[in-house]
Amino acid sequence: MSKTIDDYINQQKSPQKEICQHLRELILKTFPDAREEIKWGVPAFADGKFYIVALKDHVNLGFSIQWLSEEEIALFEGSGKTMRHIEVDKMENIDEKRIIELLKLVAKKHD
Repeated sequence: MSKTIDDYINQQKSPQKEICQHLRELILKTFPDAREEIKWGVPAFADGKFYIVALKDHVNLGFSIQWLSEEEIALFEGSGKTMRHIEVDKMENIDEKRIIELLKLVAKKHD
């Protein structure tokens, strides 16, 4: 795991710190070979297909929406043209099953 990503996560306040760490673990559990890097100033995974950003009162888990259908894009929040996200404000609101399904959906579209 990247020291720089560790630094990013460790600099966050609670609960964003714990949410970021848990989301990172979910991504790496789903894709053990996913490359981690700092991209756009935040932790990014699998060549930028996914990212994590800690904000004032929540964490966004971002997804590349390239090659997704309109229906699939509607599963995410935001209005970005290339990336959309889901928002997590508390540890207990992390829906692991949904997140893993979304991670796999995006990865499959990029293969």
